[in-house]
Amino acid sequence: MLKINNPGFYTSIQDLGRFGYRHLGVPVSGALHLKAFKRANALLENDPNDAALEITMTGPDLEFTEPTIMVLCGAPLEASMDGVTLEMNQVYQVPAGALFKSGHVREGLRTYLAIKGGLKSELKLGSRSQFYPITLSGTVKKNSLIPYDPYADFSPKLLKISPSKSFGDKALIAYPGPEYEYLEEKHLNELFNKDFKISKNHNRMACQLEPTLPAHTIRMITSATLPGTVQITPSGRLIILLRDGQTTGGYPRILQLDGDSLDRVGQKQFGDIVCFEKIKQP
Repeated sequence: MLKINNPGFYTSIQDLGRFGYRHLGVPVSGALHLKAFKRANALLENDPNDAALEITMTGPDLEFTEPTIMVLCGAPLEASMDGVTLEMNQVYQVPAGALFKSGHVREGLRTYLAIKGGLKSELKLGSRSQFYPITLSGTVKKNSLIPYDPYADFSPKLLKISPSKSFGDKALIAYPGPEYEYLEEKHLNELFNKDFKISKNHNRMACQLEPTLPAHTIRMITSATLPGTVQITPSGRLIILLRDGQTTGGYPRILQLDGDSLDRVGQKQFGDIVCFEKIKQP
């Protein structure tokens, strides 16, 4: 079992996501930085969908009751195991009874702690990703116990890989959205020629940007949205939907981020700067 001695700021169990239920209003969920999540599972030679901990801003304190193998990927995190400092993107043997302690991320926002074989929390609609009310809670709780299969012997093909810092780039690459053609010239000029700041209104569902674009009067019926959809409110506020975001919306969908840019937003925190670049068509 993995015992949560201290859950940290916002630590949740995530896998690749929950698919096939969007028509019922159930978000995909899953890791907000998929590339880092997949890297962690790849280093452990896990199935790509094996569940891991997604650590946000400030990390948890954990106790491993059985031996396993673990790795940290994503945002650099202050972390140690039994008092020994841990490095990112490196595979570690974890003895039974080991104590993991962590502090703040040093850059970015989210870190992934994966173990060999993945966490074995309860499956809900084919996924272990935490999302309330599909799961009992959206985060792990103090003193909770998460099952995993013990591993004492494992010889990985790679012990360590170089870190990826692409999430630090400010450019977000985007396709035109379904209502893009309704934007006026004044909106387009500002959309692609200015920097925006991540506002305090930022969570796994969506993040809002500052400043606003000019107000508009575009009207539309409620329509399907996706993770990475960029909406604009009547007042000109830009909203980027993330993996816990709603499945439909009534605001114009002016852009759709590509996968790398969606990952990048998952590592942005309050005050970080982003800008939009329209994808180059062949």
